[in-house]
Amino acid sequence: MRKRILFILAAAIVLAVALVTVHAADQTPPAAGDAAPTFTLPAQDGSQISLDSYRGKWVVLYFYPKDMTPGCTIEAHNFQRDQAKFDADDAVILGVSVDTPDSHKQFCTKEGLTFHLLADPEHKVVDSYGSLGNFMGFKIASRNTFLIDPQGKIVRVWTKVDPSHHSEEVLAALAELKK
Repeated sequence: MRKRILFILAAAIVLAVALVTVHAADQTPPAAGDAAPTFTLPAQDGSQISLDSYRGKWVVLYFYPKDMTPGCTIEAHNFQRDQAKFDADDAVILGVSVDTPDSHKQFCTKEGLTFHLLADPEHKVVDSYGSLGNFMGFKIASRNTFLIDPQGKIVRVWTKVDPSHHSEEVLAALAELKK
């Protein structure tokens, strides 16, 4: 009986995370024109990913609340669907949440994701990008995206992203900026 109650509680939290807007702490995300805060975080494959290693490429840095939740899965699937288009634009996709590398590995395996998901359980990068949110007392990443140019400057910022069409928005902005 206890396991059933815990399962129902966990399912309710997962569903609520997917359906409710995350309330961000009083943080201001970096703005277009700012230098992108640098970082190194572990990815789902165990490697350490540094933003500096992508100098010379466009970077789509997206923050999302939780692995394996409906909205986050939709957003990840859409980025994966458009991966070839991002590759053609010399852009790399990096997803960040406060989940662990093991959680990311399971998410990528289950959903067939090939881009890097970065783990920030200590909230250092999420916080430096003004993307740390609270949901029912849990610290999670707010759904924000930063488009970083090849020189390391933030050129576009999206907050409170709608995951259903966000990949297309980023591709359109990338095409406009590359004109």
